[in-house]
This record gives sequence, C-alpha cells and structure tokens, in this order.
Amino acid sequence: MVTCCCVFVTDDQNYSKKYFHLVSVAVHSFVENLFRTIWGTPNLKAPPAIKYFFDFLDAQGESRRISDQDVLHIWKTNSLPLRFWVNILKNPQFVFDMEKTPPLDGCLSVIAQAFMDSFSLAEKQLGKHDPTNKLLYAKDISQYKQEVRAYYKQVRDQPPISSSEFKEFLHKESKKHENEFNESAALRELYKYMQLYFDEIKLKLDQNGAPVELKEQLQHVKSLFDSLKSCSWN
Repeated sequence: MVTCCCVFVTDDQNYSKKYFHLVSVAVHSFVENLFRTIWGTPNLKAPPAIKYFFDFLDAQGESRRISDQDVLHIWKTNSLPLRFWVNILKNPQFVFDMEKTPPLDGCLSVIAQAFMDSFSLAEKQLGKHDPTNKLLYAKDISQYKQEVRAYYKQVRDQPPISSSEFKEFLHKESKKHENEFNESAALRELYKYMQLYFDEIKLKLDQNGAPVELKEQLQHVKSLFDSLKSCSWN
C-alpha cells in the first residue's frame, strides 16, 4: 500500500494553483509497526493492566468450565482490541490535536478493518468481488492472525500479577499523572448530563417503583452539582 503526497499552493495574484509532488510514502511498513506495537510484548512481558485483565477473563472461563480457547480469544478480542484500539485507529482526533478529513477517514477505515480481521477467528477466502478495504491487506492477514494468537499465549504464560501488585501499579500510574487531570472540566461535563437527563431519570424511577432511598440519593447528587455550579468550578 503506497501513497503519493501532493499539495497545491494558490497563487492569489495570478488566480491559479500550482501542484507540487512531495514524496512517495510506503504506508504498509508503518501499519505493520503499529500493529506489532499494539500486540507486542517487549521482553515477553505485557503491560500489567492487560495481564491482570486477561487473567481475569481466563479465570471467568475456568469458573464456568469453558475450555474452548476460541471463546476466551473472542472475550479478549471484544474487550480490548475491538473496544479500545479500533476506536483509536479510526478516530485519532480523540488522542491528537488534528482534523480527520474525509480522505483520511477512508484510509483509517481500511487500516482498522485489517486490524479487526487480524483478531478474527473466521477463515474466509476473498475474491475480486469483495470490498477493497478487505482486499488490500488480504495477503497479510494470515500472518497477523498467527502473531495475535502468539500474543495471547505469551500473555497467558506470564507469571500472574496479584491484586496487591496491581493496586500498587495503579497507584504509581496515578501519581505520574496526578497534576494532569482537570477536575473542574470533568465536573462541568458531568453537570451537563445531570441537567439534561435528571428529569427523565427521576420519571423512570417513579414509573418503575424505585425505592425512596434511591430517589433521595439522586436528588442529593443533583443538589451537590447545583452547589458546585454556584461556585466558580475552581
């Protein structure tokens, strides 16, 4: 998959546009590096959060006597790659200060589709009538699938992380970013939803015969937000 980057510069005085060819960029190598960074395990060790969560899913499968590894594969795939990573791949503006143009959106959709296919257990023979977004990476998907299975196995084979170790990890991560979270901005956003849906939620509680204590708790939260709004959100 290769793209050519071109730009045009407008000459306002002569009412014309001039096109300039910049450079040919091989996207494929960047995509592969991205994928392998996501499902890679440096030093055969996945991040603690992923290890702890995947072990939790494995334990759930064991407690329910689910021995089919494909089921566990699907659980993990639906929980992390498809819920989190695909969203980032298709919407980089969620992370970076950038504009996602329609052409860029189309390209990112192709990459996201290849990523999703890499985690799929379905084996399908593609033909010339299949969508282009599936055909572009068709020859690479089988290799990616092998790497994904190896990734899940490496995570599973790692030594387990205890609850106390995981809590310590979370505490350290929280300390790293303790001055980065804007609490006032978060409260303002929460208040918007409280204002928008409070009456609807209260009505539903009344209709469903919710306990008085629950409705009182809802009103208490609303009152707290109202008092915060009267302040300067500092």
